[in-house]
Amino acid sequence: MSIGRGGGGGSLTRNIDPDALRAQNALAPHIPDLGRRIVALFAPYRARLAATAVLVVVSAAIAVVPALLIERIFDSALFPSGGGGPDLALLAELVGLMIVLFVASAGLNVVQTWLTSSVGNRVTGDLRVKLFSHLQRMDLAFFTRTKTGVIQSRLQNDVGGVAGVLTNAMTSILGNVVTVVASLVAMVLIDWRLTLIAVVLLPALVWVQRKVGQVRARIQGETQESLAQLSAITQETLSVSGILLAKAFNRQESETQRYTRETVTQVGLQVRLAMTGQWFFGLVNVIMSSVPAIIYLVAGFLLVGGSDDISAGVIVAFTTVQARLLFPLMALLRVSLELQTSKALFARIFEYLDLTPAIRDRVPAMPVESAPGPLGSIDFEDVVFRYPDAAPDSRPTLDGVSFRAEPGQHIAFVGPSGAGKTTILYLAPRLYEATAGRVLFAGEDVRELDRHSVIDHIGIVSQETYLFHASVRDNLRYARPDATDAELEAACRSANIHHVIESFADGYDTIVGERGYRLSGGEKQRIAIARVLLKDPPVLLLDEATSALDTVSERVVQEALDAAARGRTTLSIAHRLSTVVGADVIHVVEAGRIVESGTHAELLAAGGLYAALAAQQVQASAGLATQD
Repeated sequence: MSIGRGGGGGSLTRNIDPDALRAQNALAPHIPDLGRRIVALFAPYRARLAATAVLVVVSAAIAVVPALLIERIFDSALFPSGGGGPDLALLAELVGLMIVLFVASAGLNVVQTWLTSSVGNRVTGDLRVKLFSHLQRMDLAFFTRTKTGVIQSRLQNDVGGVAGVLTNAMTSILGNVVTVVASLVAMVLIDWRLTLIAVVLLPALVWVQRKVGQVRARIQGETQESLAQLSAITQETLSVSGILLAKAFNRQESETQRYTRETVTQVGLQVRLAMTGQWFFGLVNVIMSSVPAIIYLVAGFLLVGGSDDISAGVIVAFTTVQARLLFPLMALLRVSLELQTSKALFARIFEYLDLTPAIRDRVPAMPVESAPGPLGSIDFEDVVFRYPDAAPDSRPTLDGVSFRAEPGQHIAFVGPSGAGKTTILYLAPRLYEATAGRVLFAGEDVRELDRHSVIDHIGIVSQETYLFHASVRDNLRYARPDATDAELEAACRSANIHHVIESFADGYDTIVGERGYRLSGGEKQRIAIARVLLKDPPVLLLDEATSALDTVSERVVQEALDAAARGRTTLSIAHRLSTVVGADVIHVVEAGRIVESGTHAELLAAGGLYAALAAQQVQASAGLATQD
């Protein structure tokens, strides 16, 4: 099928250096207002976020209080300033209060975890559905030039990569900021001189952290690109078609080697990602862990200097609060790194969300039922079509194509491969957009019509029949989910496939396998025809629907196609001219132009390209018969 022109298959990129490809794609695209757009993802869950914020603040505040109680325990309960023994009543009261605070903090953490998990996972789900829905609206050309595995990687790996950030970042930042601020305030209240010593290196640590984050963001981009390549290899080689191709050419070992090379690259990138910043965090840990020892030293100098406001309780309380500062500070630095790293993933996701479909409805769009012409009529008026990625000075795929199909007519297109026949077929339902000229459906320009309404009135049977890995019944109901069993059987009888389905052990509940590989080519095609008949459209598009079949299967399928086309406007592309002998009009397409038109007899009599094609097929058939 010529719609595959322009890429997307996968083999086109196998000769490109994968490392160079990753380096090219590792730089995250520039997305304006990226931070604002990420925050906007949480808008539907404002109430839960507000409740979470309150819990985080309360929990963080509670976590600091026990450290402040320690000073009282030492200076008032264990070693009272007036001398004498410990005040056991006060000690019991303070210890009991600390335990109550610990229990309250644990309970708040459970509720907080539930809220953050539910919000984060729902936002992740919303983002994945939003991206999937947007991709569904993209035009056909996008999918012909983009690997399926790469698209799958954006949905699974990239969205999955930001799931942890969406789930934990907000609460982690808020909770740890509150804890850090509360700890700093408590430290100042205990002793401002010791506080200055404890935090003097923090600005330098923040600067180093930003540099580390930039490196991690670049490595994350390379990692995601490598994951996309792994997904593409998996999708290409582990599908039924890929396995058959590898076995047919004995290339299983080379495919394994290709997958192994990309896996080794992925492992290396993951290790680099994990190790980037470890020395930094080790340095932070050493510095923050050494602060208590420095505090002891400074306190000693202050006591020797005659300072009378440094007590054992002050030193213990200060070092306890400072120790509590280590964990939230480390968490803040880590989550900051994660946010910097995840910006590359968010940018890749929003890059796809910002893609604009080349084909969009006008506002308002007209339903087909309101079109001025008869339902089933199709007109091409001097249509020119050029693929978006084509060179400006190249020959257009279609150049000035004009024809008319009356309701109920059978219009056939024949010609050499690459002449533009399939492009004509896919312009009719506006799967492609004409570069110039007009395509009319029911007397109205398809650009003025609602695309869904147009598609509802068209049935398509292509050479490459696609069936889902599901039952025959489910595959048929893809056309009409509400169809009854009786309607399914009627469609299958018309497509000459009911008796075959009934012969299966599970009948209509038989699983057809991926892409229908458990069925023969003729059986798949007849199920596809039955699916179209169930839809019951007034217009039928047949894209070389029998060219890949043997003679017997072709005859059976052609009978089903003839039955399906009866009473419908039919545009068909034929590889074998014998299948379009009875067409009302046959258009011969060459190099993007209609060079001949007429009935089978008229075109043979004209002695042009059609006659030459017919003669070639007769000679080929005679040669095959002689060989047999």
